[in-house]
Amino acid sequence: MTTTDALPAAAIDSATAHLRNVLAIALEHTPERRALVVFDTRTALARALVDAYRANLPKATFIDFDTVVANEVLATFDTLAPQDLVVLVQSTNFRLDGFRLRVELFKLGLKVIEHVHLSRMPGAQGEHYIEALAYDPTYFRGVGHALKARIDRARRAEVHGGGAVLTFDSPLESAKLNVGDYSAMNNVGGQFPIGEVFTEARDLEAVSGRAQVHVFGDTSYLVNRPESPITLVIDKGRVVGTENVTPAFQEVLDIIRRDEGEVWVRELGFGMNRAFTRERRVDDIGTYERMCGIHLSLGAKHGVYAKPGFKRKDARYHIDVFVVTDAVYLDDERVYADGAWTVRD
Repeated sequence: MTTTDALPAAAIDSATAHLRNVLAIALEHTPERRALVVFDTRTALARALVDAYRANLPKATFIDFDTVVANEVLATFDTLAPQDLVVLVQSTNFRLDGFRLRVELFKLGLKVIEHVHLSRMPGAQGEHYIEALAYDPTYFRGVGHALKARIDRARRAEVHGGGAVLTFDSPLESAKLNVGDYSAMNNVGGQFPIGEVFTEARDLEAVSGRAQVHVFGDTSYLVNRPESPITLVIDKGRVVGTENVTPAFQEVLDIIRRDEGEVWVRELGFGMNRAFTRERRVDDIGTYERMCGIHLSLGAKHGVYAKPGFKRKDARYHIDVFVVTDAVYLDDERVYADGAWTVRD
């Protein structure tokens, strides 16, 4: 159902400016290439983004997903050529008869910008989301590549926060970048907003210590913030205890243990988006994942890094948890202080 609320005109102006940079710098979209925007108008945030794309892509084809049948959308995709652009503005996420939108569009060689689950970010959260679209290539690329260089050569890492220390006493996997630089990648684009570098320990059992969780993804894929942080006790890469746990977080742990037997700690995520902080949040966990700070994943699932003994068919869960972060060390170098990354190329 379409709502009657609207974001302020200034927010739409900001979205227009931010997406202009995303299109020109990150996606390197040029006017001679075709562009297709598939959208809905169910939420104020979706409508604001569509207005911004209309301003930036005056020659694009715009299709309101709620006014056509799925086959019409699929047929339009087939008219595009490699390096053309598809933008998806989704208050929920579009279903096209098993067609995995972003994956299949990448297979066609298309550039993709995906905005998803916008209905989870009402009111002022929509303005936070728009702020997170700001694209500063000097920051994202400079800090992102600098973090990757240090991660890839590090022999160990430590995350300090709220008096807790979590130690990764192992080299880390080759870091992956989500910083709007697609020059070394097969696919151009992805889910926006962006801003993350992620890795995990090569030896998962080398992860031990304690971490304080200030936000976690609950069973509805929404941000859940307990009144006070939950402490994870981690030994040999597994969560072996908790302190100050809430019923909602215990439910997450119980589900993982029920289906996987134990709760592994896998991803070590270096979120870079300065629009999201511990206090400035949005409810969609997949968007908040870019928050400037450290997040971990709980559960055996991580499709990027294959590990001996972890079978894809048995690994079901990848639950993001965001830890209180005061300092991050890669070897002896402090790379995070005062809420910001301190490295540069």
